[in-house]
Amino acid sequence: MQMFVYSVKTSKVKLIVLCAAVAALAAALLWVLLGARASETAQEAVISYKAGSAQERLAFISQFGWRVAPDPTEVSEVILPEIYDAAFTEYVEMNQAQGLDLTLYRGVRAKRWTYEVLNYPGYEERPGTVELNLLIYDGRVIGGDVCSLEQDGFLYGFDGGRQTQPAPQTSAAAQTEPPTTGPAGRS
Repeated sequence: MQMFVYSVKTSKVKLIVLCAAVAALAAALLWVLLGARASETAQEAVISYKAGSAQERLAFISQFGWRVAPDPTEVSEVILPEIYDAAFTEYVEMNQAQGLDLTLYRGVRAKRWTYEVLNYPGYEERPGTVELNLLIYDGRVIGGDVCSLEQDGFLYGFDGGRQTQPAPQTSAAAQTEPPTTGPAGRS
């Protein structure tokens, strides 16, 4: 019976290269795992624009951290203007900053749902002072605002002035995307 013996001489250079390769492999694995988690987090942050029912409207509002009275203070039909004055142009721009394009809905009859905001910072003890308006067309939020009813009040997007970045947009299923096309026959 013969025995084979093989010895390996390792130099410091080979050992350093081997350690660097293992470290690079571990870093790549960590990067992949963290990237997958970031992707999951981004998907969790997608906003649903569905608003066909009371439950969907309240769920939409809660995505921005607002607590509102469960029943709207007003529900009315509005016709979005075809030609904008200066004030409505500012309103359209504010909505575009939050990822909603009202220009796609010129002349459309939509519904405005108005809710009393119960947790606006600094206004918690002043009921009826801050409202949230949803503009809804075909069961989807197409625009809206958070506003103060005071004489020198404010008007913000759904983030209430807390941020200036637009709402996230995604290519995921239509239930989570903001409306990107106007009503049939309009563009």
